[in-house]
Amino acid sequence: MPQLKDIATQIRRDIVRMVHGCQSGHPGGSLGCADFFTALYFKVMQHKPQPFEMDGLDQDLFFLSNGHISPVFYSTLAHAGYFDKAELATFRKLNSRLQGHPTTHEHLPGIRVASGSLGQGMSVAIGAALSKKLNNDDRLVFSLHGDGELEEGQNWEAIMFAPHHKVDNLIVTVDWNGQQIDGTVEDVAGLGDLEPKFAAFGWKVLHMNGNDMDEVVATLEKAVSLTGQGQPIVILMKTVMGQGVDFMEGHHEWHGIAPSDEQLAKALAQLPETLGDY
Repeated sequence: MPQLKDIATQIRRDIVRMVHGCQSGHPGGSLGCADFFTALYFKVMQHKPQPFEMDGLDQDLFFLSNGHISPVFYSTLAHAGYFDKAELATFRKLNSRLQGHPTTHEHLPGIRVASGSLGQGMSVAIGAALSKKLNNDDRLVFSLHGDGELEEGQNWEAIMFAPHHKVDNLIVTVDWNGQQIDGTVEDVAGLGDLEPKFAAFGWKVLHMNGNDMDEVVATLEKAVSLTGQGQPIVILMKTVMGQGVDFMEGHHEWHGIAPSDEQLAKALAQLPETLGDY
């Protein structure tokens, strides 16, 4: 666990530096999900960084639906060995493979679908999971979604579809931080209690504190143990937007703004360099 926590701290450090470096991007949700990405890529998921194979046969796959939190995704991929971490310095710059939202035409290793048009990622993940079944590939598909994007209707069609077709090699996680770009989710279009909604559609529902590394690892491993039983699995993950940087924590304003020089210095003082900066 100490090693995983060090990785998460470095990823958070990378996030604020990347967003500051181009004065653009989405630090809040990225910081909140750093523990989840660390646990997934460095403990739970079976994957092969090199050589990167787009089809991902006999590997677990991950799809990011809320693509605006690309900084946490890119940092994770770099530290996991998909590409050189020095490339993180090009985030959102001209001719970079690290666009603001992940895309496939740059051929960045680790990216299997363009994302950021919110509400589409669950459909993509279900399609990939069904493809694995057709290919007799027993590995799993993981996906991450923002709670705000559940306001998109396409999600609920997918949520209905997956249990009907017994897509039981799928583990969906919802980042339930209660914040979106225009304010709190409750104020914009409240979701109510998500557990009975997913359960009514036929999903197995788990909960976890997404900012407690021990709990994240344990819950993801429990989810893996529950696959293959005829139900898709959803993890409702409570996180704090901006986790790890005190002045960003819990504020929707940090959904999509970059820190100033002074704010960067304050953030980095709270996030010690653990694996080496890019």
